[in-house]
Amino acid sequence: MSIDKIIQSIKVNKQNHLVDYRLKSKTEEFCDNLFHILFDSKISVSGNMDSLAKSFNEITELLQEKKDCNLDSIWKKFLVRLPEILSQLNQDAICIYKHDPAANSVEEVILAYPGFFAISVYRLSHELHGQNMPLVPRMMSEYAHRLTGIDIHPGAVIGSPFFIDHGTGVVIGESTIIKNSVKLYQGVTLGALQVSKDMKNQKRHPTVENNVTIYSGSTILGGDTVIGANSTIGGNVWLTESVPENSIVYQQTKTKLKKKEW
Repeated sequence: MSIDKIIQSIKVNKQNHLVDYRLKSKTEEFCDNLFHILFDSKISVSGNMDSLAKSFNEITELLQEKKDCNLDSIWKKFLVRLPEILSQLNQDAICIYKHDPAANSVEEVILAYPGFFAISVYRLSHELHGQNMPLVPRMMSEYAHRLTGIDIHPGAVIGSPFFIDHGTGVVIGESTIIKNSVKLYQGVTLGALQVSKDMKNQKRHPTVENNVTIYSGSTILGGDTVIGANSTIGGNVWLTESVPENSIVYQQTKTKLKKKEW
């Protein structure tokens, strides 16, 4: 096949998708700008609101599928919610600092903890997701996923404070509900029992009540699965059924001595 035919074939197949990669880079830039405005003490809030609005407008101009949403209204509602979102994030940062003996300051949590960055992007993207903004919230969450290894769908409902320690491999599905003062460790999955397109509008992911701790490597599946308040789920536990309040669930480890070979 000649180079001309190859180029023509690529052009024909490329027309099947309405993808503009500038939208991806602009969304990531928007996330960074938001994070700096909310947390960087050297960045003026009043002096950067116009540039933040400009960044949002650049994103909306690139959206191919705008549905019937009023993007100007979405932006205004998002701005109104920013103080409350920041208040929640401050609670998250303080919670991480208080419960992690390795944390030396809240500033360290904000600057260096991947769990805090992922939670921050989640809370911001969740606000836009709740207003049915197309595509952008999902790209925001994927940006945090790529940087931290923590995958939180913007549709999940998560209370405050919330603590993710270490975080690599954490997966929180779209219809997950997490209430207040919950701690997750690395490798935790809050997922669906099965994946089917016709289940899109159903609750597929678990509910985690107040004051629950879930340790590393545990998998909790199913929309009807509820982890009762004040429970502790040990490492590497597999759950597809509900757990009552004040439970301790753990995987038993057996130790067997080797036979001497001499």
